[in-house]
Amino acid sequence: MDFDALGNCLTSAGCAGPRLLGGLASAAVIYLVASGLSLVFGVMGVLNFAHGSLYMLGAYLGYTLASVFGGGTGFLAVLTALFVAPLLVALIGGVIEVGFLRRIYGRDLLYQLLLTFSFILIINGAIEKIYGPQFMSSPVPSVLSGTVSVFGQPFPVYQLFLIAVAVAVGLGLTVFIKRSKYGTILRATAEDQDMARALGVNVPRVWTFVFMAGAGLGGLGGSLAGPLRSLFPGMDLDVVVQAFLVVVIGGLGSLPGAALGAVLVGLFRAFGVIVAPGLELVFIYILVVIVLIVRPRGLAGREVG
Repeated sequence: MDFDALGNCLTSAGCAGPRLLGGLASAAVIYLVASGLSLVFGVMGVLNFAHGSLYMLGAYLGYTLASVFGGGTGFLAVLTALFVAPLLVALIGGVIEVGFLRRIYGRDLLYQLLLTFSFILIINGAIEKIYGPQFMSSPVPSVLSGTVSVFGQPFPVYQLFLIAVAVAVGLGLTVFIKRSKYGTILRATAEDQDMARALGVNVPRVWTFVFMAGAGLGGLGGSLAGPLRSLFPGMDLDVVVQAFLVVVIGGLGSLPGAALGAVLVGLFRAFGVIVAPGLELVFIYILVVIVLIVRPRGLAGREVG
């Protein structure tokens, strides 16, 4: 392990600055996916193993819509990535929740795991059938292409865009949940669904909304990650593992924890590759083990029970 190289990088603005932003850009995508996973678990108590597949759906739908309506590189490509693809994934999430998940609420957790795992297989199979098994790439929209100078080093504009979107989504979610009437209903439902039902809250409708919002966040992460990563059936595995690591570090059901966990994972990947190229994920797993030993509920999670 080359810790001297890490020390040299940290003392050089030209090395540390771009790597810091690169880590935050990676964290932005992970945060969008993990926040949806955490939101669903926090309100509904559902651990959605198919969340990574919804991310993959977002990536492929973003690619398709951008190719059809925006020529793949124009302003419409950005709009479809931001709004249309996530909305379509949210609608698919609504179908999954209403048509399938709703039928097994109250049953053993194993039913949830088996059902959501089956959707991994279904979505992967559908993607491979429609798009084929080959790797595909989505172009960076022309309006967000190019680089800017960061500490004297070129840095992609698109990655700065990802950071800005993640910050905007995080602030929007916080304001919505903490300040809005519907956010109050969400928090009340998460605390005690029986009491919320007794007060007249339509809990099934709230859960459908939450699951759709979580699916949409996963789809948003996928559609925005498309220009950065290769698209292929099975691309969901890597991101869903990272999303689960993020929520374990930050705390299951905690949106601030998801943000904190995503930043830590992004930075560990960005700087860990300097110390041990190809083994940077090992540092993240070590961090997870330490968090589980020292603070099992996560850095920002609440005590249960």
